[in-house]
Amino acid sequence: KVYIIDEVHMLSTGAFNALLKTLEEPPEHVIFILATTEPQKLPITIISRCQRFDFKRITLNDIENRLLYISQKENIKISSSAISEIALISDGALRDAIGILDQVSSFSNDTIEIDDIYIIGGNVSYNVLKELIDSYLNNELEKVLNIIEAIYLEGKDFTKLTNEAREWADKN
Repeated sequence: KVYIIDEVHMLSTGAFNALLKTLEEPPEHVIFILATTEPQKLPITIISRCQRFDFKRITLNDIENRLLYISQKENIKISSSAISEIALISDGALRDAIGILDQVSSFSNDTIEIDDIYIIGGNVSYNVLKELIDSYLNNELEKVLNIIEAIYLEGKDFTKLTNEAREWADKN
């Protein structure tokens, strides 16, 4: 039997202790696969009893190709720019990219565009973010306040907005 424990770093202390006892004397013909994106959160007693494999992030191109394949097989109408944006947001994680595609396809009745992705994720569009930063850099205070008010009225998360602005500034 093969047991896969996904997001193993989320186990409680009691669960880790029970897992440790099982790993110390594993039953015959049993394999445990512990999957995590945060191996530093695993107790050293667990790590010392495991063989570790680190996987690399999937390239943007590979994620885009897979999303295109899935959207064609599932008859999901999506723009190429939306596929690229999902691949970018997923940060090398195909499962996350497929999850975003699934969510946005449930939301949209027509062709999926980039704005649909921003609505689902609670993010601010690239164009609005650029306009906000440009207005700030050009000392257009009234325009900055109007953009922030519009973002607020849309119910966007300002913590996310701050992180997006910081990431955008790092890239540009």
